[in-house]
Amino acid sequence: MVWRWAVGGIAVTLLVAAAVVVSVDDEPETAPLPEPPPPVAAPAALPEPPQASEATREEKRFRRYDRDRNASVSREEYLRSRRQSFDRFDTDGNGVLSFAEYAVKQNARFDDADADRSGELTAAEFEKTRTVRTAAKPKVDCSCAD
Repeated sequence: MVWRWAVGGIAVTLLVAAAVVVSVDDEPETAPLPEPPPPVAAPAALPEPPQASEATREEKRFRRYDRDRNASVSREEYLRSRRQSFDRFDTDGNGVLSFAEYAVKQNARFDDADADRSGELTAAEFEKTRTVRTAAKPKVDCSCAD
């Protein structure tokens, strides 16, 4: 019975050797090269893209303040943002800010955090007054003309 294994092994070896001899060719076949693609015509010259102005940060800030576009910033234009902020706090409109008007947001924050209405904040209540900082929104600086 061992001789059958030996004969089988020899037969497999001979078949593998024959396959190797048949697959080896003296002259490898080369496929014909494909025709080169036709030359592509160069595109017509494209127009130059518009260039963004290189305004400095201060030039941009100056333009924001110069509301009437007369190439100068008046005192009224300069203080405009401060006046708007002041007017938001001056709730009674008398032109004078009292401490209560100035601190109205902080007073509201304290009142919201003081859950037991004791007039004092515990550590847990105080934690509610923490300012939550969020990631700044990306500023879009685009003035596209339609």
